[in-house]
Amino acid sequence: MTTSGNIITLDQEAQISARRIFSLIANDLAQVELEFERQARSNVQVIDYLGEYLRASGGKRVRPALTILSNYAVGGDGARYNSIRMATVMEFLHTATLVHDDIIDKADTRRKRPTVNALYGNETAVLMGDWLYMSAFETSLAERSLPILDILTRVTRKMTEGELLQLTLLSDADVTEAQYFDVLKRKTAYLFSASCEIGAILGGADENQQAALRDYGLSLGTAFQLIDDVLDFTSSEETLGKASGADLLGGKVTLPLIYLREADPETREMIQTILREGTYSSVRKQDLLDAIMRTGALDRARARADEYADDARVVLDQLPESEYTDSLRALPTYILDRDR
Repeated sequence: MTTSGNIITLDQEAQISARRIFSLIANDLAQVELEFERQARSNVQVIDYLGEYLRASGGKRVRPALTILSNYAVGGDGARYNSIRMATVMEFLHTATLVHDDIIDKADTRRKRPTVNALYGNETAVLMGDWLYMSAFETSLAERSLPILDILTRVTRKMTEGELLQLTLLSDADVTEAQYFDVLKRKTAYLFSASCEIGAILGGADENQQAALRDYGLSLGTAFQLIDDVLDFTSSEETLGKASGADLLGGKVTLPLIYLREADPETREMIQTILREGTYSSVRKQDLLDAIMRTGALDRARARADEYADDARVVLDQLPESEYTDSLRALPTYILDRDR
């Protein structure tokens, strides 16, 4: 792989910081912020306020970055307004899922700020999430592109199916690896994939390049969520911006726990107790973490994330070499090494 004509190794790639990756498209992402603000405006005061509140809550803006980088990587102009507009649509869809997730999870904080449901109640939060979804689709109609609308419709359906599937699996200590990955891909990875594929379409990609970026996003999104589920056990509440260890308390059995159960079947009772009580009282969180570390379950989950990150890098060989392709190659390393 190359960058500015020089060969770089994976070890060197690991040293490329998030700042380096995102600085390449900093001006474009600044335009996304302005477009988010513009699209979130409403003559309904509560919507106007909440739209700005959600925009100001920040986030890594990974999905808009993927749309813009994918556009540039296939030879397009990511700075064009239609690229900025669709990158913002992807962030709207992501934000809508977070608003609805927080209602389902009964979450009080996200990114160190109160959630919409904590501030205004579930009714307002549900309607705000719906408004974001509808606004995203209304904006996307301006593209007059049936392939893009088809992708957005499909990914929204998959995300909704993922939420429903997850609800059927809540508090089930016997969730399988296959069930876990099915939910993960529907809830997270397909939106990454759509972000990349739409960027490719807007950039004039050929079929092979479009397919490569679609697959890249799916693998990257899977690695992203795997690391999120690992961090839920290993990061502090201060770093995460929300309560650590909250997934299990909310009834979600993630991959480290599935691997723990496989390595030591006796720990199933420990997991079941936490699911039943919804607290770390009878079973301390540290005892659970010690078991995960002792059995190698956490390392095994991280290794799966590494595999998906490698898969993401490999498919980029279908793209022309450029600084944008190099940034896409570096993103999996950023995903794996982040701490929140």
